[in-house]
Amino acid sequence: MKKKVLMKKMAVFSLLVVAYAFVSHEGDCFEIVGGREVLPHSRPYMAYLNTLCGGALIKPNWVLSAAHCKKLKNIQVTLGAHSRNKNENTKQKFQVKTVVVHPHFNSTTYSNDLMLLQLNQSAALNKFVSTLPLPHSGKDVKAGIKCSVAGWGALRFGNQMEDKLREVNVTIIDRQTCNGPDYYEQFEISRSMLCAGDPKGGKDSCWGDSGSPLLCYEGYDLIYRGIVSFGINCGVAHKPGVYTLLTEEYLRWIQQTIQHYE
Repeated sequence: MKKKVLMKKMAVFSLLVVAYAFVSHEGDCFEIVGGREVLPHSRPYMAYLNTLCGGALIKPNWVLSAAHCKKLKNIQVTLGAHSRNKNENTKQKFQVKTVVVHPHFNSTTYSNDLMLLQLNQSAALNKFVSTLPLPHSGKDVKAGIKCSVAGWGALRFGNQMEDKLREVNVTIIDRQTCNGPDYYEQFEISRSMLCAGDPKGGKDSCWGDSGSPLLCYEGYDLIYRGIVSFGINCGVAHKPGVYTLLTEEYLRWIQQTIQHYE
């Protein structure tokens, strides 16, 4: 679910190497690596996009996802799914009425990687389909905090997406460390991004997970804090997943955009 992208001009050889390895967790490296299948319908806010991405239902007729997931003119959204492929009577399917990509999204650096989808009608909320509350504040998430991410992405780089929803626990990694020479030195991990994974590798979001929500612990509560954005391969030590942080600025943009279209 993350897209591998090149962020700097390099020698041709370097470009080819990085281009192969760097995926937006959208289509080249995005499933849940090192995780487990979730209890069916225990994440009723999860949305599946036909662009091979995830998202979160934040209002009955609005889904929040990653901007780089806008790969098709006609995006379709499925809610209430555990299996992507099976006919489940819990599923609700929608056409997208309005696509709103963040106006400053940069497809090279993956900055401002978020997108709002207005559904053609409101979802029927029940125990299989419900909304995920946005955080009350856009504060940063400290290094060492445990988080959870779910998706239908691949189990490892190069694999096909999974059929059933899976999740993995990841740990926030210090931004300075993530910008260091052993991590993402050639790419800027800005203050509106989060790095999360496992220092030893083996736990990550992967291709097909792009746009899925990152929930982080505050006490015993899991709070919506980020969106799966990009990474290099999947589950690789020193190459954790990178997430869009739901900052105060982004939360204002989300609220203002929804108000504008309703």
